[in-house]
Amino acid sequence: MSRLAAPPMWVWQVLGVYLASRVLATTALLIARTHQGDSFDGWWPEEQPPYGVFVARWWDGWWYEQVALHGYPADLPLDEFGAIDLNEWAFYPLYPGIVRGLMELTGGTWIVLAPLVSLVLGAIALLVIYRLVEVGAPRAVEFRPGLPLASVAVVAFFPSAVVLQVAYTESLALLLVASSLLLLIQRRYEWAMLAVVLLGFTRAIALPMAAVIAVHLALRWWNARAGAESFPRRDQIRGLLLLVTAGLSGVLWLGITALGTGQIDAYFQTQAAWRPGRGSGLFMGWLRLSTFSPLGVVLAVGAVAAIIALLLSPAGRRLSVELWTWTAVYVLFLATVGDVISSQLRFLLLAFPLAIALVGLIPRPRWAARTWTGVLIAGLAVGMVAWVWTVWMQVLLEITFLKAP
Repeated sequence: MSRLAAPPMWVWQVLGVYLASRVLATTALLIARTHQGDSFDGWWPEEQPPYGVFVARWWDGWWYEQVALHGYPADLPLDEFGAIDLNEWAFYPLYPGIVRGLMELTGGTWIVLAPLVSLVLGAIALLVIYRLVEVGAPRAVEFRPGLPLASVAVVAFFPSAVVLQVAYTESLALLLVASSLLLLIQRRYEWAMLAVVLLGFTRAIALPMAAVIAVHLALRWWNARAGAESFPRRDQIRGLLLLVTAGLSGVLWLGITALGTGQIDAYFQTQAAWRPGRGSGLFMGWLRLSTFSPLGVVLAVGAVAAIIALLLSPAGRRLSVELWTWTAVYVLFLATVGDVISSQLRFLLLAFPLAIALVGLIPRPRWAARTWTGVLIAGLAVGMVAWVWTVWMQVLLEITFLKAP
């Protein structure tokens, strides 16, 4: 029998970077949980929760646990004023379903398995991102040797990347987004269909992915007309099927929510419950700026301007069309339908091609590129610790901008 081939060196390098980031995140969480005061009784009835509870039941983790244990309500709950109250339909089923399956298979508990699933999926996601940088940004890699590993490090140490080891969907979503983009660039459309279907049961981001697929197919068609490449009929059919699949995946959960509750706008009403006084309409989240301090407004607007500048910079333009389009469309999606709260920093994890452009801002000489990468990662590491202390620890009745992860 032949021996299995050993993993290539880059696999161990990625896992080493991920391990270092998890040591930092775990240390910050372990210290922070000893300073956690009173929280909701359903999370933990006392101060200083055990580490497992702190990473498996805090914030959205509690909701995902309810989905895993009890499923979804047949009737939308109402608050004391008769409006739709917070409920499980806002939380997509794939992640809690995976954990529930493992619970049934192993007899383990949510508190143990949910963070473990996130941790493992996060590692796999970073491995896929490494390959995606190689395949999807060859010009950028040519300008900046070592770019794939440096980009992975920026993602791993991004402040909100703490959630790659807690009971949140970021690890799964990051894996599926990166896989969808990699398969699309490699033109493995059948496997990409599976990835985008799973994405539709993970987060409400399959429609932005459909836009990327549309641009990819349009570019292939244009290049074929110009004689720059072939676009055989078989690829055209598979590509269109992928586009339709992504579009359907983007609205499937809305339909399931309507059927499950008997209320056609159940999903939108549920989302609106998290935005009292603002609703969930387009750009309604920006109404929250009226509650910000002048510094908060400057930071929010400045963050948007910085992202636009990064995408338009030479480093941003060295991304492939698919990576650039995903980042631009996804950020626009967040600005259009998202709420302007601290959770946006977590959502930006899925705009990970920004890390490629950020690292590539100073590609040469080599000493300057390495220094820039080191300073960048060090700054992000400090931000990760600050994120745990200012966002992850809950303060009852807190109403500031940094309210929840």
